[in-house]
Amino acid sequence: MIFSFYFVRFIKCTFRQKPTYQDSILRYLCTNRSKRIRIRMENEIQPPSRDNPIIMKLDVPIFHSIFTPELNTLSELFKKYNYPLRIAGGAVRDILMDLKPTDLDFATTATPEQMKDLFTKEEIRMINTKGEKHGTITARINDKENFEITTLRIDLVTDGRHAEVQFTTNWKLDANRRDLTINSMFLDLEGNVYDYFYGYDDLKKRRIVFVGNPTNRIQEDYLRILRYFRFYGRITNNPAEFDENTIKAIKENVSGLEFISGERIWSEWKKILDGRYGGELMLKMIECGAASYIGLPKEPDLDNFKNVYYRALNNSLKLHPITLITSLLKNEEEVMILHKRLKLSAYDRNLALFLIQHRESKPCEKPLRPYQLLIINSKLKVSDTKEFVCEVLKYRGMVEFCNEINKWIIPKFPISGHMIKSHVPHAKMVGPVLCNLKEIWFDQDFKISLEELIKHVEPIVHELKESKK
Repeated sequence: MIFSFYFVRFIKCTFRQKPTYQDSILRYLCTNRSKRIRIRMENEIQPPSRDNPIIMKLDVPIFHSIFTPELNTLSELFKKYNYPLRIAGGAVRDILMDLKPTDLDFATTATPEQMKDLFTKEEIRMINTKGEKHGTITARINDKENFEITTLRIDLVTDGRHAEVQFTTNWKLDANRRDLTINSMFLDLEGNVYDYFYGYDDLKKRRIVFVGNPTNRIQEDYLRILRYFRFYGRITNNPAEFDENTIKAIKENVSGLEFISGERIWSEWKKILDGRYGGELMLKMIECGAASYIGLPKEPDLDNFKNVYYRALNNSLKLHPITLITSLLKNEEEVMILHKRLKLSAYDRNLALFLIQHRESKPCEKPLRPYQLLIINSKLKVSDTKEFVCEVLKYRGMVEFCNEINKWIIPKFPISGHMIKSHVPHAKMVGPVLCNLKEIWFDQDFKISLEELIKHVEPIVHELKESKK
């Protein structure tokens, strides 16, 4: 009976043109098996907000600089069809900080169907239709500039990763579904700033807080935990002035990161480490219990991490995010666990393994020699290996050698495998013989002749045979 009831409701809410709030929730429950479902109730308490959200009118160069002929065309189109159009989210924040935004996201009360109708009538090309179910239409104007315009919406039901949305014409409700107060503002194309939840006040105070209840916002998308730390590093001027309620909510919900894809986690995490206070924020994330959910061991090597991070900081060195993360790891096995969780690129994975293999001290009268030998013997691309060696040097605080490594022009090794083939008993021995010859060539400062190198082949072959007995 229970199954029949939900099945009938599922059919009804699937085919009805305008589902009710309750139908939308039932449809989501029928099709989503996640145990971490959160329903945003219609009567959920909203955070304190302004009666009049317009807080200022901008007339500054940074605002005027965003207007291209294509944006002017878009603005006129929406005016023609009587649909409001406002810049939303991060671009508003950046403009208020006197920074030119890299991307402009737009919001409107027009539905996706209404926007498609508008652009079709005006012969405006639409691309990337994947975002349509979430209310986003991408228009390409004059074949020069793309604009993403999203219908105002509310998240009815979420599983901590995805949401079932319902379109609305209420700007305040749309602002309320956004993550941080500083990202919840709108800006119309006349310069009016709309701030429902005091985001501008928080921006002036360099304060990072969620819109309303932090637990609710986190449970709607657990990636917001990492977004919190990323924007904390970007906006604040102090690495240790966290909002207590926010940190409490993060600690209570950090296990939700387990359900976020590795690609999404890594996309946010590397931005945290690339930004200000990357090391301090990493330590705070670990303190909040994030380690085992993002690919780190339960007990990362914090002492080594602090040594590497603060040494780089004191020397004004910029470390690759992977270099910082590797300082938390003890061996190659932990690197591969991290790789499996985050789906690292081949470059990032190889860098982590290279650091683990070569980060220990290499005593030598000529400190650069061991690292030059690494480059010569590496099977990786020379450019990659040089970059990897520089990361090892920065990891160890030997930054003075990085420039020398980058400027070093690698001499051409005079022997190929084909040239020694007739001097070795079988093909499998060619590689090891070449490696030994390279070391001899290297020890002779690359000045030994081809003829002299060939003379070393026979004793090397003999030595290799003896070592296998």
